[in-house]
Amino acid sequence: MQVDKKTLHQVAHLARLNIKPEEETQLLNDMSEILTWVGKLDELDTEGVEPLTHMTEEVNVFREDKAEISMSQEQALKNAAVKDSKFFKVPKVLK
Repeated sequence: MQVDKKTLHQVAHLARLNIKPEEETQLLNDMSEILTWVGKLDELDTEGVEPLTHMTEEVNVFREDKAEISMSQEQALKNAAVKDSKFFKVPKVLK
């Protein structure tokens, strides 16, 4: 499948990409190759194959969400590089 410049620019607009004129040719070729490769999937016989919603049969296994104390504040601060009574002290990250 061939992609024209109009389609390329529509996709770029939707993806909020700025395409330089010197990049157009390479992107057109790349998009055409990708669509050709994906088009090969049409050759597969999928008759009787159920659509997948997950890649495995596994079901999410979540633990019960319950509040519990796993360590004391003192234990948590034990190896802190710098602390201020009950809190970790860290360098300011906002300016």
